This record gives sequence, C-alpha cells and structure tokens, in this order.
Amino acid sequence: MIKPRYFIAICFLAGIYTSCKNQHNNNSYSGWPAYAGSKEGLRYSSNEEITLNNVSKLKVMWTFSTGDKDTANLSQNQCNPIMVDGILYGTSPKLKLFALNAATGQQKWLFDPAKDDTTNNGDPMAYYKVSRGVIYWQNDEGGEKRIFYSVGAKTWAIDAETGIPIRSFGKGGYLDLTKDLDRDTKSFVAGTTPGVVYKDVLIVGDRVSESADAAPGHVRAYDTRTGKLRWIFHTIPHPGEVGYNTWADTAAYKKFGGANNWSGMALDEKLGMVYIPTGSIGGDFYGGFRKGQNLFANSLLALDAATGKLKWYYQFIHHDLWDRDLPANPNLITIIKDGKKIDAVTQITKHGYVFMFDRATGKPIFPIVETPVPTKALPGEEAWPTQPIPTLPQPFARQTFNPEDVTDRTPEAHQEMLAKYNQVKNRIMFTPPSKEGGWIFPGFDGGGEWGGAAVDPESRILYVNCSEMPWAQVMIDVPKNNANDHSAQALGHVVYNTNCIGCHGAELKGNGTSYPSLVNIGKKYSADQVSGIIASGRNMMPSFKQIAPADKKNLLAFLLKIPEAKAAKEVAKEPTSDRTASSAAEKKMVDEIPYAMNGYNRFLDKDGYPGIKPPWGTLNAVDLTSGKLLWKVPLGEYAELTKKGIPVTGTENYGGPLVTKGGLVFIAATKDEKIRAFDKRTGKVVWEAKLPAAGYATPATYSIDGKQYVVIACGGGKIGSKSGDSYVCFGLPD
Repeated sequence: MIKPRYFIAICFLAGIYTSCKNQHNNNSYSGWPAYAGSKEGLRYSSNEEITLNNVSKLKVMWTFSTGDKDTANLSQNQCNPIMVDGILYGTSPKLKLFALNAATGQQKWLFDPAKDDTTNNGDPMAYYKVSRGVIYWQNDEGGEKRIFYSVGAKTWAIDAETGIPIRSFGKGGYLDLTKDLDRDTKSFVAGTTPGVVYKDVLIVGDRVSESADAAPGHVRAYDTRTGKLRWIFHTIPHPGEVGYNTWADTAAYKKFGGANNWSGMALDEKLGMVYIPTGSIGGDFYGGFRKGQNLFANSLLALDAATGKLKWYYQFIHHDLWDRDLPANPNLITIIKDGKKIDAVTQITKHGYVFMFDRATGKPIFPIVETPVPTKALPGEEAWPTQPIPTLPQPFARQTFNPEDVTDRTPEAHQEMLAKYNQVKNRIMFTPPSKEGGWIFPGFDGGGEWGGAAVDPESRILYVNCSEMPWAQVMIDVPKNNANDHSAQALGHVVYNTNCIGCHGAELKGNGTSYPSLVNIGKKYSADQVSGIIASGRNMMPSFKQIAPADKKNLLAFLLKIPEAKAAKEVAKEPTSDRTASSAAEKKMVDEIPYAMNGYNRFLDKDGYPGIKPPWGTLNAVDLTSGKLLWKVPLGEYAELTKKGIPVTGTENYGGPLVTKGGLVFIAATKDEKIRAFDKRTGKVVWEAKLPAAGYATPATYSIDGKQYVVIACGGGKIGSKSGDSYVCFGLPD
C-alpha cells in the first residue's frame, strides 16, 4: 500500500508532469498543425534533429504527386501543408485535398472536388485556383475531426479520417463565400489563404477582385459543426459603426469593395483575440470616387474571436493609391522591452517595414511617425497628406530607387535601363499616381509578400524574404465610347480599358511573367474558351462574371477580332447564372472612372534581368528587441551570371521561410528551383537541393518517432517558371 504522504507526492509530481506535458503539446511547436506552423503564425519549429552539423546530409525521403499540373496554363501550388497525428494534409494544383502518411508519403485518401456534382456549376476552370493551406479542427470530445479548405468560392468541411464531405455542414458540405456579405454582389469572391479556428468558431477571409466593382471583403465567422454564420465584421463600415465617418461618400458601404483579408490571420487563444490584416479598396490606383481615409482598408484589425467585436485597429496606408495591401499573416511573439515582457503582434508590409504593437492594446512598441508625403494628384483625386513610417525596426527592403541604383550589369544594359528610368518622372515613395509615372519600390509584389515572416520565439529574431524589384506606375486616360463608332469591337475596347488594361496593358502585351499577352489570343483559344476564362477566372486571374452580357459580347469581339453576331452567339452558350451584371450603382461607378494604370510593368532589361543593381532578392534577419537589421543576404541565383564572375544576385521570390531551434532557416521561393538552409545566426547557406519545379510556397517541418522531416510544395508556374505538381520531403538518412 502506498502511504498517504507518498501518494500526495506522487499526485503532485504527476500533476507537474501533466502540466508540463500539456504545455509541451500547446507551446512546444514540435509539429506543424496549422498554416504557418501555428495559430500564432510564427513559422517556427522547436525540432532540432536537423542541425548545422548534419544538415548537409539531408536526402529526399519521399515524393508525392497528384499528376494534375497544367503546364500550358501555368498552374501553381502555393500550399503550406499541415501535419496532425502523423498525417500530412495539403492540396494539389487542381485543388484536390489529400491525406498522407507524413513519414512515408503514402496516400491515405484523396478528395477531388471536380468529382462532386455540387461544385462545378458550369465553371470549366473551377479547380485551377490558388489555395495556400488548410485548417484542422477537432471537437472537445476528441472524436470529430475536420479539415476546412477552400476551392474558389466554396469552403469545404471534410472528414479528416475518411476524406468525405460533411454533408450536414453549410450547403451540402461547404460554405458559399459569395453569401452572408450583407450586400448582394455579382463580383468575384474566393478563398485563398486559410483562416483560423477559435474553439468552435471558424473565421475566414477571402480574395476579391481589385476593380472598382469588387465585392466587400467583410470578415465572417461560422459554426464549425453546422456552418451557420456566427458573426460578421464589416471592413467597410455601415452607418453607426466605427470608421463609417472616414468615407466622404455616406453610401460607401453599399457599393465599394475590397478591404478584404486575403493573406491570413493569427490567433491568441489565451486572450481570445484574432488579428486580421486587410487589403486595399477596389479600384486600386484612382481614389477620386472613394474620397477619405477609407477604413478599414490596409489595416490590422484586433477582434474578439468569439463575437467579432472590434478591440483595436491600426491603418498602415491611408487612402491607398499604390496597392499596398497587407501581404501576410501577423506574427504573435513575446518580447522584452525596458525590462518588461510584452505580448506583441508584428506585421510585415509590401514596402519593407515591420510594424509592432502591444497585442492587447494596440499601442506601438516603437514610435510610428505620420510623415508628410506628396499630394499633387490627378484631377478629382484627394491624396492623403501623411503616411505612417515606423522608427524601428529598421526596414528590410531598400526604400529609394535613384539613378545611381540603375543596373550596371553591362554598359549596354545600363544605358538601356537608364533611358527607361528617366521616362518615369516621380521617384519619391507615396507620390500619387500620375500620367508622368512613378516608381513603386519595392514593387507591387513587395518587399514582404504572402510567404510571410518566420519568428524565433527564443531569440526574438524575425526572418523575412524580400523581392527588391522596381515596378513602373503610369496612369492613362480611360477612353470613352467613340460617338462615331458603335461597332462591337470599338465598344469592346472600352470594356477592355475599364476591366483589363491594368494587368494586360494598353497594347494587350501583358508583362511577360504574371500577366500573359492577349495579342492574337484567338490563335490559342476559341471564343467559347475565352468567354469561360472571363466568367470563371484562372489561377490568379479573378472571375469577371459581373461584366454584363452585352459588354462581354463586345469584349470578345475586340479581343478576338470577330464579328458581333458570332460573339453574341458565344455568349448565349453560357449558363444564365454567369450572365448577371453588377448592380446599376456599381456599373455606373466603374464607367465613370477617368483613369487606369497602364499595366503592371516590372523594370526588366531586354535579357529579362532586373534593371536595378543587385541584390534582387534577399533573406533578412531583424532583431525585434532592438529593432536592428542583423543581416541581409542574397536569396536565389542566376547560375549563368555567377559563371561570369558576377556575385550572387538573388532572384524575385514567392513563398516564405521557416526557422528551427536546430539553428536553421529553410526556404525555397526562388526562381532557380532550389530549396536552401541558412545558418540563422549569420545568413550563410549551409545546404541546398534542386527541386522538380520552383517551390513558390512555404515549407513545413515536423518530427515523427524522433526523425525530423522538411516538406515543400513544388508548384512553379509564376514569373515564367514551369509548373509542377509534386511535394518533396527531406530528412536525414537512417
């Protein structure tokens, strides 16, 4: 028999063990149970089986492919998979959801949304969208386990054990993200980056179009069991709500869109608060029709996760005219400042800054200065006179682009690009858009981007990759109807200028990377195929199903140079649901916009290299305690330039890093189709491996039976890269 005092001691020790075990399960970061590794969004792993001493021995453990890449249409896979109880969950280029044995790569089940008769709705490109990850939820009793993930406008609930849809959830197994917006809209809505689960509340954001008739980007929360709406937060405030008076137009909430969360969230389960960054207002580059500060666009929202009640907010860009939406989920980290612990939230930006706030109050950790900026703008525009700049942390991207920064790769390249540089007149950040042009630097794709930042909670160092690519922003007049030409092609040209010119340019040439040329598109696609792409979108192109049937008929005539009668016949083939136009108010607003941007134009030389001096892509380490930039190293390589004796330049990059307790930062993201490990103390490359396609995604890492694995989705498809459909898993040999 155990004596009472010993029994008490054993119980006490058992209690300590249980407490420590629970703490380990909740805070050890040894798995990868959520997008970005944890609900705090840290992209951190406490695993240390792979270290600086043995990382050079990493080998491929397994590969997995669903075989559904679409090379011709540059399909992508940006998924950061999750691992729960030894099972890896992720998605394919065609948005098939899979469950694998995380140690062997053996498939457990596969859900193909294309085979579910409730999903297609006549959309031929329904499954070539983008999804960056999935959400795992388990009920309190531990029995029911679900995966939530998005396929276009539908967020599915899938049984995590079987891969079968939960038909009692939502509308036969999914949520329709075009609903529950407190406003009717016909514009594009899709899920991209996953949200979070707080207890039994599923909180989701969405991607919407960036045109003036965009859908509203309100944040919504649903019951994880039933799919019933639990709360909604209006990111374009309704009358009586905070922020409503920041709009000159009192009817803004009825017609403007955007201010959406497309880039992810972070959750503090102890505080019960969710931190949600938002994008810009639809109609990115001309704001004369949306005068005012435009809350809650370009803001970090701190909401009560159970109710959606606003706790605090901070707006990073006032009246955005440069598409400076917040590009990634926040990171939740505890720092030491003035001898005190502060639970903080950090947010990276496209223009290369890190902003830091007290998680509970929203008070900045370091001073932020409202800085005067240029205000001379296009007629009708009212640019905001100041923009916030943090004093610390130091920026991780260059902030100026001057003549001396133009490439000197060769004398010929220098002269070519200097001449192009001088054609763009405005060189100060936050100069309002103009016909004379201005430099967006870092570019429209950052700076910081959707790959996000990784934070080591022990050292309190943030690691973030960055593209340092200038883009030109040049505005043009939007041509109106020619009173003397009422042909279908002439009217279609006007529709093109209203909806398409920003991406594909005035001459339909695109930019050779993200936005393809539409010149002679009729040689590649039939009228029916072009009509389907316009209605449904493809990859990162949103749907334009809100374009009225008559306008679409004319647009087809313009793009394909076909007679009006034939264009009308092709439109008539479409399902009725895809031929419903935007509201009259939205259409009137779009028709009255006087200016558009003449394409997304990277500053590239005739050989395709950036027209700025290197580095062109970097990995950076920022000390969140002192605010100092510790190191900056090139990320990626052009082998042909290295062979010529040019120091490693870095490349444009998409996808994020992960940092481990074992002393490493793992990241793919580069155009050279490699994954690398860096020494997190110095930034030195200590390992690299070639991938079957570029890993434009964030890797995941986890440990099973004492063995650590690193997995990356190899989807390619961006910036001229070939498409892929495989996952590659690395580990140490036995």
